[in-house]
Amino acid sequence: MMATPLTRVTEALRELTEAGARGEGADRGRGREACVPAVQGSREDVLLRALSHNLTVLEQKLQLDPNWATLQQLRERVMSQFTWSMKSEDAVWNFVTELLVLLLCLKQVMIELLAQFTPPKPNPKTPECAPALPPDTLSISQQKTVQSALQFVVTLGICPYLLPGVGTPLSCRSDFAATVEKMVHRLESPRGISRLHTVTLALLEIARHPSLESMVLTRHFGDLLASLCQLGYSPNKCQQSSVSLKVSQEDRETQKGLTTAELQGCQQALQNLLDRVYQPIVIKELLILQGGAKQVGSAMGGKARTRSQAPAWLRRQCGHLLSERLMKPRGVQAVVRGIVEGAGAGIAGGRSAETAAADWRKCDTVARILASCPQQCLSVGDYYRQVCPQVLELFHIKDKLTAHQFQRVATTTLLSMVKEQPELAEKYLLRPLLAPLICCLDTGEILGKSGHVGTVIVGELELTRCVEDIYKVCVVGNDPSSRLLESLKPVIPAIFSLHCFTKRGVSHLRSGCQEILLWFLQKCEPQVAMLVLKQLTGLAQSIPALHPLYHFTAGDEGGVKLSVKEAVSDEDEALYEKVSLEQWWTECLAQLLSNLQESSLAGDFFIECLKGLTCLAGDMDGGLAPSIADGRSEQEQQLVTLQLVAALCEKFGHFVLSNTVHVIEFVIATLERSCVNLTHKTEETVEAQTLSMAMGLIAAMLGGAVQLTSADFDAMKPMLPRLEQISALHPDPVIQELASDLRITVATHGAFSTKTVAMAAHSTMGNPNQHDDQLTKPSQPKEAGAVTYNHQQSPTSLRAGGTEHGNKPSSGNSPSNFHQILQAAFDPEVPTRAAALRTVTQMIQQRNPDALSNQEKLLSVFLENLKHEDSFVYLSAIQGLSVLSDVYPAQILPQLLDEYQTSSQGAGKTRCVETQMKMGEVLMRSTRALGDCMSCCHCKDRTGSRSAPGCCSCHHPLTSGTW
Repeated sequence: MMATPLTRVTEALRELTEAGARGEGADRGRGREACVPAVQGSREDVLLRALSHNLTVLEQKLQLDPNWATLQQLRERVMSQFTWSMKSEDAVWNFVTELLVLLLCLKQVMIELLAQFTPPKPNPKTPECAPALPPDTLSISQQKTVQSALQFVVTLGICPYLLPGVGTPLSCRSDFAATVEKMVHRLESPRGISRLHTVTLALLEIARHPSLESMVLTRHFGDLLASLCQLGYSPNKCQQSSVSLKVSQEDRETQKGLTTAELQGCQQALQNLLDRVYQPIVIKELLILQGGAKQVGSAMGGKARTRSQAPAWLRRQCGHLLSERLMKPRGVQAVVRGIVEGAGAGIAGGRSAETAAADWRKCDTVARILASCPQQCLSVGDYYRQVCPQVLELFHIKDKLTAHQFQRVATTTLLSMVKEQPELAEKYLLRPLLAPLICCLDTGEILGKSGHVGTVIVGELELTRCVEDIYKVCVVGNDPSSRLLESLKPVIPAIFSLHCFTKRGVSHLRSGCQEILLWFLQKCEPQVAMLVLKQLTGLAQSIPALHPLYHFTAGDEGGVKLSVKEAVSDEDEALYEKVSLEQWWTECLAQLLSNLQESSLAGDFFIECLKGLTCLAGDMDGGLAPSIADGRSEQEQQLVTLQLVAALCEKFGHFVLSNTVHVIEFVIATLERSCVNLTHKTEETVEAQTLSMAMGLIAAMLGGAVQLTSADFDAMKPMLPRLEQISALHPDPVIQELASDLRITVATHGAFSTKTVAMAAHSTMGNPNQHDDQLTKPSQPKEAGAVTYNHQQSPTSLRAGGTEHGNKPSSGNSPSNFHQILQAAFDPEVPTRAAALRTVTQMIQQRNPDALSNQEKLLSVFLENLKHEDSFVYLSAIQGLSVLSDVYPAQILPQLLDEYQTSSQGAGKTRCVETQMKMGEVLMRSTRALGDCMSCCHCKDRTGSRSAPGCCSCHHPLTSGTW
């Protein structure tokens, strides 16, 4: 059976590339003669003789064998199109040209076969059958033969003629390539630029066929790239090779160089080749071609040798070509893929940590390359204009295997550009990055174009990408610069508004917004952070977070979008919406600051709010007569400040004052506010209690509660004029004395301290054996501090009817004072009422004559306050009843039992369940306190008659189980 043209061509290629190998093995006819010299000569001699032998065998077959006549005709037809000579004294060159002719014949045969091929119609009965292969398809063995032929062509026809430093040396490739290098060095053939030109153009012609293109470019793209760069841009194209010392006259004619048309053709072929190949591969090969001296292992012997450095002209040309690739559409992504593609599997792929770290360093290297404007670019502005949009696209790579590397490159590139060219980075990187959030702050242009209700201003995908990109740059990149913080500052209100919205529902943007806000507050200057916090709460002027007609709405994919909302016509409803929104923002801000426990920002902001209260108090009491609008603004600001102070106290408690400086500033603010109130004579009960607490705190600090330094005493200096003013203006002589003594102690840095200061410090730090200390001392800051941090504890001082009830009650107190205290027990202010109840309780414990003579009145006072809703009041009443029944069990306990039984039986006056539970708590405390003395009490039996002592275990609820 006669072989097909395709088979015959591949057989001819196999005859050239494998006949010598067969001859080296065993006794196989004529191949035996070819292998005879192998025993006597070197490997180079064996290879040279094998190539000559294979050529001779193939020529004999083509001339003598009639089965090869068709191939001979095709070969002659292809050769007629050549402009270069086929015959030479150099056996290696003859071998290369014969391979090129056969490869071109193979291409021609494949084209003709495909042109004659008509694909059969698919059989509907067997749709699962694969379609018929086209006739130009090569089998696996044929593909191996063609690949071997291409390797011979490149190794013998291109690599020997490349200049030193151009491409990868033969000695660094394989044993066969190293043998070829030695053989070429022993030949007397010149480095012919025409031969390199011929082989390169022939391979490009072969690669024009789709099936052969993959074979040529997959393995030999780098060699073709090096050859075309040398042909088109080398300044010494006619330089003789170091492998040649003797040049024939014919070779000298070929060494004259290329014509202008040939040079331009090589340059155009290079551009076409770069455009045809996958761009990351182009980038990788250009970087390899541009690379400098490297230590590589030799193929022969495994010894390390230094690879020649690329010539300067080649480095410049590769840099120019890389810049061209970079400036093309999607060029940045191609550069990144070409360098880092396949990296980053250190964790997922199980590679070592050192390898993963090297991958990150490679990403940083790419970022530095992208951030540097190439010399070939006309202006830095043009470079940024073309590259920056592509850098931002790197954030949105969806491939999970390479997304981390791309994001790191994009983040590092952006941060580097911001540092190197702040103005250009602001224009081409930061503004596009923040554009969706800037649209949230826009109040004119967008609304004028699309102001219909429900119109989407910023889509869900845009807003999601914006927040995620900012998170990657700021939080993940974590390299704050002044320009980055300055650019981010205007959109912080929008991010905070978005954060507040996400906290009302479920959204994946919540954590991102929170991390961005925390990062900004931590990285910016303290003054800037404080100003931003004021802007977010409305205490300072700022751009609006949102237009009044914009609002955030939930997206379909768990994100958020910005749209136009319907205007609220009802003023009351608009006011309610505004107030509730401000309250929610305050709660969100307190929650946000709670995540900054290690920072002093929350305490600084709390002190700033307290100072704001003092300023507002002075403005409102200073006789100013603002306009209606201004007056309303002052009131709103005061309410917001009070709301902030309350929210911070509730969220942080006493932890809001995280260091000594905060406590000192808090005391200074309190003293200043008290001075303002004393000047305008507007001091109230709460202000007096706060003053007592502040003075107790500073007394405790001076008394050794904390270790004070010279800097702390310097921070206390602003207290001195305020303490002096309090000592002169305060109506209470005890407060005056304490203020004066504290002023002396602070002024002397603790060198001199009076007994009054020591007692105040002792009272503030507390006594573990007596938790209910005397309430009457003005410097009793333990319970006063509890007013600030826990509203369920009692204050330190009490005013009722213009009388200060902070003075110590004693047996010498007048009956008028006692009746004033009883009147204060019904005061509408909760702290005053609770303080009065606790004062009466202490008077009972001290056997005060006024208290002993008014048992029934005191019982009614406590029972009445037992009904109060505030725990501060009814717990004081419970304690008072318990003490009263402990002091007078025979008289009080039966009445308490009557009260409880009456309420449980539903007779008489009806009490709610809460009051009954409170009465039960009183009875429980009383019985526990009395213990065995309970048998001495008289109680009622079921018939209502008095029982004898000892029958207390009869029928009251504590023993009958009804409670």
